[in-house]
Amino acid sequence: MKDFKNYTPENNDKDKIPQNVNDINSAVEFAKSISQSMNGKSEGQLLRSIIAEAERGKREGRLTNADLDNFYNMVAPTVDGFKRKKLKEVISKLKEI
Repeated sequence: MKDFKNYTPENNDKDKIPQNVNDINSAVEFAKSISQSMNGKSEGQLLRSIIAEAERGKREGRLTNADLDNFYNMVAPTVDGFKRKKLKEVISKLKEI
């Protein structure tokens, strides 16, 4: 880099912030449906509900890998390291569907 005017940052997808309003809305709708199913459930039940809803969405074509990434980016900052790692594993498995 010779000067700041010509600087372009590296493309780092792991820190990607959703820029498209439709991506954000899809992730928000997904999060809303998940949160409605969470009322009064244990952590294990919650995880199973999230996975079941995501699997259904992927199979029906309503949920894309970008939606999963957006969901992860919204939820990951709210959980501790172990749960964040588990969430990442679950998202990776869902992307394979």
